[in-house]
Amino acid sequence: MTVEYGPLARAVLALLAAAGIALWTHLRSRRMLDTLDRMLDDAIRGDFQESLYDESRLSALETRMAHYLSSNTVSARNLAAEKDAIKTLIGDISHQTKTPIANLLLYAQLLAEQDLPPESRAYVSALEGQAEKLRFLIDALVKTSRLESGILAMTPVVNPLQSLLDGAAAQAAPRAEARGIALTVEPTDLSARFDPKWTTEALYNLVDNAVKYTPTGGSVTLRAVGYELFCRIDITDTGPGIPEAEQAKIFQRFYRSPSVSGEEGVGIGLYLARQIAAGQGGYLKVTSRPGEGSTFSLFLPRVE
Repeated sequence: MTVEYGPLARAVLALLAAAGIALWTHLRSRRMLDTLDRMLDDAIRGDFQESLYDESRLSALETRMAHYLSSNTVSARNLAAEKDAIKTLIGDISHQTKTPIANLLLYAQLLAEQDLPPESRAYVSALEGQAEKLRFLIDALVKTSRLESGILAMTPVVNPLQSLLDGAAAQAAPRAEARGIALTVEPTDLSARFDPKWTTEALYNLVDNAVKYTPTGGSVTLRAVGYELFCRIDITDTGPGIPEAEQAKIFQRFYRSPSVSGEEGVGIGLYLARQIAAGQGGYLKVTSRPGEGSTFSLFLPRVE
């Protein structure tokens, strides 16, 4: 009896060849994935550098990934250079304007101490007021630019809200007292996650606005409300209220309602407050009706 080994041998060889091709394909794919993984790790660390790739040895996908990561690395370096340039410019503006503004205020105060006629005193008072306004504007623009460019990073941590409310109210108290406005802080034992320095500034801007636009004899109240994920700080006033058509505009930089054009201000406080809230994972909203006052609500996260 004769056994035919030819077809069987060919079948075995075919299976071995298929297994070899499968193993080669697997190893090639594994090597490519390892290479891509290494590229991404380098890019995450910020030290990716494109090498010379041989198209016969590396796949087109690897080469395209290398080009993409290389261009991203260049973009990241350019962005870092631009941020450094902005930081330098902001520092120069802040430094170069600080002394002239301080001198303007000093000379205005010295003039006010002189024996001047009534009309001259009015001019000196206006000069001092405009110099203060200029100083506030420069400070606000520097802070806003640092926040927008990412130069100044906030460090939110869990803090009690009572000290935040008390700190902002204490800053606004002199103006409220001078205008005959009752400023009230309701006690709270809630905590939230925020940067104390910047959030106090944002809250003060909201309270100061409420005091500024509330008529004599009115009231401004601060209270905190807790939710599962957020804490809400309400600043409620008995002012004239804000028309619905303007409520989305008031958070824009330099926007000022025609109805309050006679009041002092540059229209940047609410914008800055919103930027600070957003930079910490929070947000800002307003509820208001003309003739019924306004409530500005600052939402701060309770957890990361």
